[in-house]
Order: sequence, then structure tokens, then C-alpha cells
Amino acid sequence: MKQIIPVAQALPSAVLLKDIQHYMRPGTLRLPVLPPLSLYVHLPWCLRKCPYCDFNSHEFRAGGAAGELPEQRYIDALVADLEASLPLVWGRPVHSIFIGGGTPSLFSPQAIDRLLGDIRARLPLTPDCEITLEANPGTFEKDRFKAFRTAGVTRLSVGVQSFNDAHLSALGRVHDRAQALAAVEEAAQAFDTFNLDLMYALPGQTLAQLDEDVHTALALGPPHISIYHLTIEPNTVFAKYPPVIPEDDMAYAMLDRLTELTGVAGLQRYEVSAFARPGHRCWHNLNYWQFGDYLGIGAGAHSKLSFAHRAVRQVRYRDPLGYVDRALAGQAVTQDDEVADRKSVV
Repeated sequence: MKQIIPVAQALPSAVLLKDIQHYMRPGTLRLPVLPPLSLYVHLPWCLRKCPYCDFNSHEFRAGGAAGELPEQRYIDALVADLEASLPLVWGRPVHSIFIGGGTPSLFSPQAIDRLLGDIRARLPLTPDCEITLEANPGTFEKDRFKAFRTAGVTRLSVGVQSFNDAHLSALGRVHDRAQALAAVEEAAQAFDTFNLDLMYALPGQTLAQLDEDVHTALALGPPHISIYHLTIEPNTVFAKYPPVIPEDDMAYAMLDRLTELTGVAGLQRYEVSAFARPGHRCWHNLNYWQFGDYLGIGAGAHSKLSFAHRAVRQVRYRDPLGYVDRALAGQAVTQDDEVADRKSVV
């Protein structure tokens, strides 16, 4: 007779959530007021893993051996993960939600609508809660962004990276210049505020080509731009097969140039990689920078949660399908560490 192994027994790497009283007991910290709380939701699938990416992202090809994207089952797992975490944040208002990935725009607007509805039913959102969804031009289709807005998303972050087809190819992106332009134009029509992602110090990039990318981006009128230096991260394709990238002096010159151009266009630099017009700073990013709290749900998501006498950092299981099984069994958390020193809390 086949032995039936209970799920809890079959998932030995999971960490059982502690009772809320464990976190509320006396400790070394004295926090008179808890910091603001954000929610991060990780949707881990993308069309193609970019060679520079070290995020917890996993390729998914529609019609392949994996079948259809498991939207509903994954959202079931997110809801179970959230419900298991509710005692840790009970009664605290949520000021921002960030749906990152992966490529969250692979999920249908209907799935995002269900996800946000499930979140609203369980957490008190502030009236002006910022809700950001990451989207890539390669998953763009006419009116899709408008449907995300109707679902409750208030801010879109479009991962353009470059408007140069040769550089997009070198970065392994699935879109081209024309798709990038169309996606940003659609985002501008659908949303009152949105972000445009660019990268610089790309393989073979010159200062003139950077100028062209930045001028193209600014001509589209984005209220917010995030501009990232390409870095070669461990355990990526670029780490194994390093491309030829601009020397440090050229990279610094590029940073000076893009800072100058965005400033002239009226975008103020308010953190390392972010430039915004007045009233369009990203609340979620600022909460990270100002050491606020964040509950992370989804495959590989991280949390930092404060209590009166301690702060805790948590990590969720990384593999998407393994995460689903563990979350549905109430065992999504694989790491739960108390941060005792005040300097480490931030």
C-alpha cells in the first residue's frame, strides 16, 4: 500500500511561522512608533531570462511543456501566504503595493484584478495607496495597460532599458525599439503616473548613443525615470560570458550626462537611480530607502517587519512551483531571523 506523507512532513526546509506573542515579547529594541508598511508581491515568470538578471525570475513559454501560466493557483498561494502573515501586520495600514518579477504583465488583467481584490479584502489600504505593476514592452498589446488600470493598478513601471535595437539584442530583451515606444505611449495614455526604466554602460554603448536613449525617453514625457548602471552579477550568463562594457571613466561620464539631461528636463534625482517630476516620486521605493517595513509575498520574496521590541527579516521559498505547494500548506517562509541590533534594523 502506498504511504501517504503529510505535506508538513514532506516539506522539511520550511520554517513554521511563530506565534505573534513570540514577536511581541520584551527585547533589546525600543520602537515608540512602527514605520510605514508596504506590500511587495512577486510574480516570478518572464518570457526570457535576461543574461544580466540575477533576480528570482524563471522563463515561461506559452504552449510549452509547462502548459499555461498557473495564474489562479499561484494567486491561491499568494493569498494563503498573506493570510498566514496577517497576525504579524494586523491593523497596520498599507501605503503602497509593488507587484514585481519576473514580468508581472504576463499575468492577465483579470488575474491582477482578482489579486488586488483579495489583498483589499484582507489588508487596510490607505486611500491614496500607490499600486505599481512592472510591465515589459514584450508583453504589451493594445489596451492591456488600460485593463490593468481598471483592475486597480495606479502606477506602471515599463522596463524599456534602451531604445537602441542593437543594445536591446545584446541585453537579451524580447522587445524592439518600436514596441518600446508603443508601450510607453500606451502607458502615458492609461496612467496619471508611470515609470520608464533605462540602463546605461551597455555593451558597446557610446556617450552619443546614451544621449539618444535619454533624449528619446524624455521626449515621451515620463513623470519618472529609473536609470541603472549595467553590472555583471554572479551566477548570470554575463558573469560566465562577460561582454565588453564601457570603462569606469566612461560610465561615470555617462552618469554625469544623464543627470544633466534629466535635470534640464525638470526631473529631480531623489535616490541613486531614480529621477522624478514634482509629485511623482515612487512612495514604495522611498519606503525602502527610509527603512520602512515591507511584507513580501511570493516566490523568493523578502520581508522586514518591526515590532515594539524587535525587527524580523523573512525569506520565502524561491522555486515558483515549490513555493506554491509550501504556501498552500502554510509553510512559505524558509528563513525567519530576528535583528537584535538597531543598526541592523535599517
